[in-house]
Amino acid sequence: MRVDLTLFLIAPYFTMAFELFKHGKTTTEFPLPPMKAMSSCIFLMLFLIQVDAQIRYSIPEEMRKGSLIGNVAQDLGLDIKRLRSGRARIVTGENVQYAELKTDKGTLVVNERIDREQLCGDVTPCSFTFEILLENPMELHPVTIEVLDVNDNAPTFERKDLDFEISELATIGSRFDLEPAGDADVEENGLQNYILSPNENFALKQHVNPDGTKYSEMVLQNPLDREKQPRLNLKLVAVDGGNPQRSGTVNIDIIVLDVNDNAPVFNQSIYKASVIENVPKGTHVVTVNASDIDTGTNGKVTYSFSISKASVADFFEVNEETGGIYLAKELDFEKDKKLEFRVEAKDQGGLTDTCKVEIEVVDVNDNAPVINVMSFTSPVSEDSPVGTTIGIINVKDLDSGENGQVRCAVEGSAAVEIKSNVRNYYALVTNAPLDRESLSEFNITVIASDSGKPPLSVNKVFNLKISDVNDNAPVFTRALYSATLSENNSPGLSVLSVTAKDPDENQNARVSYILEQCDLGASPVSGYISVNSENGVISAARSFDYEQTKEFMCVIKAQDGGSPPLSSNVTVKILVQDQNDNAPQVLYPVQTGGSLVAEMVPRSADVGYLVTKVVAVDVDSGQNAWLSYKLQKAADRALFEVGSQNGEIRTIRQVTDKDAVKQRLSVIVEDNGQPSRSATVIVNVAVADSFPEVLSEFTDFTHDKEYNDNLTFYLVLALAVVSFLFITCVVVIISVKIYRWRQSRILYHSNLPVIPYYPPRYSDTLGTGTLPHVYNYDTCRTTDSRKSDCRFGGAGSQNVLIMDPSATGTMQRIQSEKNILDEPDSPLEVCISFMFLSKQC
Repeated sequence: MRVDLTLFLIAPYFTMAFELFKHGKTTTEFPLPPMKAMSSCIFLMLFLIQVDAQIRYSIPEEMRKGSLIGNVAQDLGLDIKRLRSGRARIVTGENVQYAELKTDKGTLVVNERIDREQLCGDVTPCSFTFEILLENPMELHPVTIEVLDVNDNAPTFERKDLDFEISELATIGSRFDLEPAGDADVEENGLQNYILSPNENFALKQHVNPDGTKYSEMVLQNPLDREKQPRLNLKLVAVDGGNPQRSGTVNIDIIVLDVNDNAPVFNQSIYKASVIENVPKGTHVVTVNASDIDTGTNGKVTYSFSISKASVADFFEVNEETGGIYLAKELDFEKDKKLEFRVEAKDQGGLTDTCKVEIEVVDVNDNAPVINVMSFTSPVSEDSPVGTTIGIINVKDLDSGENGQVRCAVEGSAAVEIKSNVRNYYALVTNAPLDRESLSEFNITVIASDSGKPPLSVNKVFNLKISDVNDNAPVFTRALYSATLSENNSPGLSVLSVTAKDPDENQNARVSYILEQCDLGASPVSGYISVNSENGVISAARSFDYEQTKEFMCVIKAQDGGSPPLSSNVTVKILVQDQNDNAPQVLYPVQTGGSLVAEMVPRSADVGYLVTKVVAVDVDSGQNAWLSYKLQKAADRALFEVGSQNGEIRTIRQVTDKDAVKQRLSVIVEDNGQPSRSATVIVNVAVADSFPEVLSEFTDFTHDKEYNDNLTFYLVLALAVVSFLFITCVVVIISVKIYRWRQSRILYHSNLPVIPYYPPRYSDTLGTGTLPHVYNYDTCRTTDSRKSDCRFGGAGSQNVLIMDPSATGTMQRIQSEKNILDEPDSPLEVCISFMFLSKQC
């Protein structure tokens, strides 16, 4: 706090304010005239400026709890809102907090009863200090409370009676120390005077020690006469200067001894020594020495502690014979920095002399620093900026000098450092970004060490936990997932499982799996597969057919439960495996119900003659589509064989005249699946050199087969055909009649001769007489086959015979890869077409 006053305002009141402050009084406790009150306030502000913004209040002791000490907010120039937002509080290293801060009013009030004597003893002025700590930003305001003494204690003697043995030969002026009275109050309220009851022999002489304490002596003014008065009873009264005045009394019992007329005398009045704290018990401190000029037993001196404070005498013991003073218990510099007591030398006649002993305690580094935690925040969000304050600590060392100078540091390379802006107060702040996924929690070890030799240190461990934010998207364990699925699967079958990991925690790490929408052809991907949102299991949504769908790809999205959510995608490739669910299909020879196909083999065919080739396919793939051919049935197994790989039917021996014209072969086509599937094809082979021979054999066969197999069909068909023919015949007959009638009329009027036309009749090629049918033979020949429109294959020949099972007509086409006519002068290629037309009545 800073106060700016002009010189002319301060000067008139400076002297008066100084006197008020000297007596520890302010306008708060003692009403003053207006001029004096202003002087006191001005001097108080000047004093605050001297002590660098320290606030100092003076209050009497024994104030009631809740009594007002001062308005801190007004004196510091702080707003009440600042006290609340800064979480203002009192920081003190003591166990008892005498003052309480009312943040809602900005005032200091008494929190505990204050006993000045208990707080400070005989130290004056008596005060205690604490700090008011504010955060955000951190401010520290020291406050000193001076406790003014009240006369609430009377002077007291430790003993009720004082016994003296004084020789009657005691010389005039002999001094006898009296027990000092103790008064816990100080200054005017403390011990002011001793009063000895009136007597003829002794007078009272009072002394003041350099530290301000008072003690008294009895001085012999008139010689003692044991025969007249062997015993004296006096009273010593100790009075203080309070208002009202208080006093204490002790009885003095004096026994007059005979003869010894010389008292011991110390060779120096003050003995000084220093002792290191914590030295062991029994250590020699100092030796006092007193001499007595008497001889014999009257000159023998014994040493003892003079009447003094019992607490001081407890630390030492004195050798009665030698005067050596030894340590009775260990000293503690932090409790007693200097000890004073008196030693009495006494001869056998009861004469005494005293001296003063001053013991200075030397500090050693026997106290490690103490770390007090003011505040600590845990957990801390991982997105907290660098420089975030996570804790405030206070470090103190009870030692003095270099032994009490403390340094603080953070052990290790954690993301926290320690900073100090205020004496003995340190802030723990982050110096690097926090990442919960790398380190979810860690210990911060603060080391506080002093500058003593050897230095002492203390560790304080803080466990800092880092809270999670959703800063990580789920990551799939693979960049691409692939799986195989056998066709004809059952819907709902699990295909594979995708897995994504999210290093976040709790809801931020809860992963859901979503099937991204896309179209596979004309159908959405949801019609093919589905994904379980919880565990990522992908299931088939339908049964697959390898022949329709061999593979497809889809995209799965993994999304966490953060806000906002984060996600990542992965591609899933599913391959459909083929099963042997399709039998081979025969493409050639074509199996039809309306006509019969036969392959012609001339009787002059050699071994290995290619009769035909069975062509089959299998829509399956892989080994399921590998086809093999074998001959199941044949009229003559010794004549034909089929290639197991290519399906070619060849002769395995020379054809003879004994071989039947009609040969029926049954070929089985099998795939390589497990289990295998097969198809059977019937191959009809005609072994003949001429067409009529073939026709006679296969006509009967065809009629019988069709009759037996399709009897019902042909009955219905015959009924329909008869009906159709009847109607057609009626129409044709009527049309013919009309036509002939018109032609006759035309010829009749034209006068031209009418020559009727009759179709030619041909001889029967089968040797059965006149043919019952009408045949038309067309033959085309060219002299240069290379320029002919009719092309033929390579070596060998292939004949195909097609027969109509209804016997209404038979067509034979013969394609030859060789020249039919092989003349040396004019090679010819012949294309012959035979058409057999059936004529019905």
